[in-house]
Amino acid sequence: MKFSIKQKKSSEGKISLYIETYKGSYYDEDGKRKHIREFEFLKRYLHENPKTAKQKKENKEALEFADQILTMKKSDFNQGKYGLQNPYKKKKIFLDFFSEKMEEKINSPKNYGNWSATLVHLKRCISPTLTFEEVDEAFVKRVRKYFDTEAKTKSDTLLAENSKYSYFNKFKATLRAAFDEGYTPFNYGTKIKSFEQQESQREYLTHDELQNLAKIDCKYPILKKAFIFSSLVGLRWIDIQTLIWSEVRDLEDGFKLHFQQEKTGGIQYLYISEQARSLLGKRRSPSDRVFVGLKYSAVYNTELLRWGNRAGITKHITFHSARHTNAVLLLENGADIYTVSKRLGHSELRTTQIYAKMVDQKNKEAANLIPTLNINL
Repeated sequence: MKFSIKQKKSSEGKISLYIETYKGSYYDEDGKRKHIREFEFLKRYLHENPKTAKQKKENKEALEFADQILTMKKSDFNQGKYGLQNPYKKKKIFLDFFSEKMEEKINSPKNYGNWSATLVHLKRCISPTLTFEEVDEAFVKRVRKYFDTEAKTKSDTLLAENSKYSYFNKFKATLRAAFDEGYTPFNYGTKIKSFEQQESQREYLTHDELQNLAKIDCKYPILKKAFIFSSLVGLRWIDIQTLIWSEVRDLEDGFKLHFQQEKTGGIQYLYISEQARSLLGKRRSPSDRVFVGLKYSAVYNTELLRWGNRAGITKHITFHSARHTNAVLLLENGADIYTVSKRLGHSELRTTQIYAKMVDQKNKEAANLIPTLNINL
């Protein structure tokens, strides 16, 4: 399909502007080639031999208007609004396009990581030479089937439902972008149902359990200090591990952390309690790590469970349980959900609302708020 601006002299001596849409050609029964053209007259006219400044200005404005309409027509074609693919874009390699969309997320580490993981899987089920010319509903169904029944983790187990949900949604987001940018005539992602997101188990400690844990010795004191600090403040493992002293502010009216979240890349300003600050100890050089020697390892993970068992806790504790504990304790003690969301650095309030479901103390209290009735049955 080709668009161009054409001119036609009218019977009144004016030059009429119109858009010609060339849709190709065919051969009739006699073997004659027939061209398919459509015309859209713009009701804009040119002076044949402009002499005055006014006539020249009118000609210029008419041509500019025609050029704008031409640009819009081309844009509509590129976005597939004519039900046809751009002949150049349909030759684009799908995996190359996905990689380009992935690189757009480079400033969001967690999101970029999810896109990278998705790409690893897509390379296992999509040919490296597959182009948008081959993208259709059947193709999308094949990819969905791969994630549902074939894709496996590094441990050689099938993907969890939430992993299927996350990876397939990245794939569908790419299909939507492809349609928006004119690589496909339809958004094929809307034709295939995604996976259901499931609510994950979030293990947390009650105040009494945290208190018991604080009284018991841990084999690795730095691990104990970091876990309790996270329970009081809500920081993720990676943000505690990389925290340096220049990010700890001792102010006249309290204590504050000023750091960049590793997961989202966002800047966080977080007030902390005096007790949380005391866990950090004496200030050292600005570039020094606050939690020296803290490292992620299977040994530390095992010790967390053993430490919890010695405190009488049978729950399967991970370091992230400390962050969950902080959220629940804040909500149980009267903090509003918006404040908790900001402290945890959540980008969406619905992420924090999951913790509200875990708070059952207020629910228990509410059961006895209505005064006792005198009932005769």
